[in-house]
Amino acid sequence: MRDSTESRLGIFFVFAIMAVLVILESLGTFSLFRRGYHLNSYFKNVHELKVGDSVKMGGVVVGRVERIALTNAEAHVTMNLDRNAEVKTDSKATISFTGLLGQNYVAIDFGSATGVKAEDGTTIEVVEQPDLGQIMTKLDNVASGVENLTKSFSGEQIDKMFGPLTELVKNNQSNLTASIANMRTISDNIARGQGTVGKVINSPELYNSLMVTVSNLQETAPEFKKAATDVRTLIGNVNGMIAQIKSGQGTAGKLIYDDALYKTAADTMTNVDQIMIKINRGNGTVSQLINTNSMMKDVKLSLQKLDKATESLEDTGPLSILGTMVTSLF
Repeated sequence: MRDSTESRLGIFFVFAIMAVLVILESLGTFSLFRRGYHLNSYFKNVHELKVGDSVKMGGVVVGRVERIALTNAEAHVTMNLDRNAEVKTDSKATISFTGLLGQNYVAIDFGSATGVKAEDGTTIEVVEQPDLGQIMTKLDNVASGVENLTKSFSGEQIDKMFGPLTELVKNNQSNLTASIANMRTISDNIARGQGTVGKVINSPELYNSLMVTVSNLQETAPEFKKAATDVRTLIGNVNGMIAQIKSGQGTAGKLIYDDALYKTAADTMTNVDQIMIKINRGNGTVSQLINTNSMMKDVKLSLQKLDKATESLEDTGPLSILGTMVTSLF
């Protein structure tokens, strides 16, 4: 009997321990005793997240929430992850939920392909989710607004809104009927090809002329393209010439931008100015020729002697021509 009681107690304790392990595993407490590494995140709002809630990557449970504490006006969440869960340093944590009334959990994305694996104690960034309570409050406000809007459309108010329009239609029923009839007649004429609009729409000649015009434009398109190419080439050449002139190349560029040519021209003008001043003052042969009468008298006298010499040549023989010219001149 004693052995039977001890056996029963042993079996009871074994099942009790197994039940406790199952409960701890379901609550996530047992995972605290596993060997893994820890990650930290700081949230503004944990949205009813509890210790023992799951940590998932790609929908797969890779750890549990180990600790939640308030630090510097933020919720410090410490997560215990399995060793084989490869979280990157640029991964981000988000508090998600399995449904409107489901359990919350921490979702971690995979990060970038070039990210570095997070070590024990690494802090990863978070993505804050909107508060479900605030969303429900906004939805409730929207529903209240829709309800108030539907209440405002009572039968009396609808009559007030559409009453003037109804009266307008009733008072102008004959005019509206005539207008509709005219529009039907116009549409029938257009369909039969009558009138300007009907001919434009239904005339095959207009279509043919349009196709001929399009064909002509297509034939002349290469010429326009060639002319445009020539114009672009001409503009390019002009731009090149302008660039050469600006850089001081060529005759025009040197003429405009060469300082030596400017100095030479300035010196030449200075010399001409000095010559003109000397001429005005009566200095030099040219000045004497222009400003004095004696030079002119000498020139006239020489011309007169030359004239006399030519007259005497007519009466003198060839042998005495040289002597006569010398005598006449001197």
